[in-house]
Amino acid sequence: MSIIKTPVSKRIWRQNIPLFIMFAPILIFFAVFKYYPMLGLAIAFKNYRFIDGIWGSEWIGFDMFEMIFNNKQLLGIVWNTFMLSGLSIAAGFPIPIILALLLNEIRRAWFKRTIQTFVYLPHFLNWVIVGGIVITIFSQSPGTINQVLDKLFGFTFPFLYNETSWIAIFIGSGIWKEAGWSAIIYLAALSTIDQSLYEAASIDGANKWQQMTKITIPGILPTVFIMLILKIGQLMEVGFDQVYVLQNNTVAQISEVISTFMFKMGIQQAQFSLATAMGLFEALVGLVLVVTANFIARRFGHGLW
Repeated sequence: MSIIKTPVSKRIWRQNIPLFIMFAPILIFFAVFKYYPMLGLAIAFKNYRFIDGIWGSEWIGFDMFEMIFNNKQLLGIVWNTFMLSGLSIAAGFPIPIILALLLNEIRRAWFKRTIQTFVYLPHFLNWVIVGGIVITIFSQSPGTINQVLDKLFGFTFPFLYNETSWIAIFIGSGIWKEAGWSAIIYLAALSTIDQSLYEAASIDGANKWQQMTKITIPGILPTVFIMLILKIGQLMEVGFDQVYVLQNNTVAQISEVISTFMFKMGIQQAQFSLATAMGLFEALVGLVLVVTANFIARRFGHGLW
């Protein structure tokens, strides 16, 4: 009596039907809300008009991209985006790692939970709230710091109206808001390190610093590389909310970035083609940066793919 064997592919399919059913809503979500809207990128190559629609509008090719590269103001906006994002990554990326390492060394559970709560809390505040706090502290007349400076030294400083201090406040507020939340990933990575390694190192006479440099940091290095690749991919993205609530006309020359430009051009002035072209350029640069960063990381054995 012969036994008919089910092909391996069909057997795997049948065994994983529950998983495919669970994955279906996610697939539908990305197809409808992520990939289908990408057809609208055609606006970047058209002289888009509401009355004609996307496909009925006049095809103008790369005219909008030529406008971007030939306009010094638009190139300045691209540079502002790159500069602010680059400084935020350079200054802010190590902070969650350091915070996670410090939290990992706390042995009293109640104290550790208390500190974690305080450093996580800013993440849940909207940028409008955070912006209000920043303005309350650093504004020219009623600002807390300027009131102290006025009473102690008899002068005030325009923190939010000086380009250098504005950049410092922008970067500092971003770190304050997100450092604690970002540290969660590194704390999770730290929890996977085999504790017997620390015991063996302690027996061999290694101090805390040596344990950290020889065991802890190498243990979380793959996670660090993955997070760095993702951050580099966002190099051309500066959060719209943060910039919008903190910028003012005095520092517009360095605070105008791609996200705020797309809002003003696309929503306020209805120049949809130019705004879409700028957004597409931003996305393509981000893609190139991710691929490049991953290629470099693979050289060290820590690539994302």
